[in-house]
Amino acid sequence: MINQVTLVGRLTKDPELKTTSDGTSVTQVTLAVSRNFRNQNGEIEADFVLCTLWRKAAENTAQYCRKGSVVGVTGRLHTRNYEKEGKRVYITEVIGEQIRFLGAKPHVDNSSPSPSPTPAPAPSQTQSPNSEPREKKEEVPVGS
Repeated sequence: MINQVTLVGRLTKDPELKTTSDGTSVTQVTLAVSRNFRNQNGEIEADFVLCTLWRKAAENTAQYCRKGSVVGVTGRLHTRNYEKEGKRVYITEVIGEQIRFLGAKPHVDNSSPSPSPTPAPAPSQTQSPNSEPREKKEEVPVGS
C-alpha cells in the first residue's frame, strides 16, 4: 500500500512554532494549492490543505518561511478525530516528511534603512534536482 502526497503551494499565514510536552518541535501550516483548471467563471480556485511538520522541519519552516512563501511538502495523509460539543470532528492532514523551500512572496520592511539583499535566481524548470549544490537544497526529513 502507498500513502504518499506531494503538494506545492503558498503558506496562508506565518508559521508558528510550538513545542510538545516532551520538547518536540511542531508547526501546522495551511498550504493554498492552486487547481490546474479554471471554474465556470474562468477563475483558478485553490484547495487549502493542513500540513503538520515535526522537529527540524518545523523549526526551519518557522524560521525561514512567512505567509506567501512557496513550499513543496512530501508526506503522508493522516486522519484523526475528536469530540467537540457532543459531535465527532474528523481532520484530514498531511504529515510532512520532507519540505522544500521554493520561493517567497516579496517582503517589504520599511523600518530598516538598509537595502535588503537581492535574492539569488531560482533554478530553471529544466534543471535536474541533482545539479544544484547540496547546501542549496532545503529538504528536511521528519518523522512523526
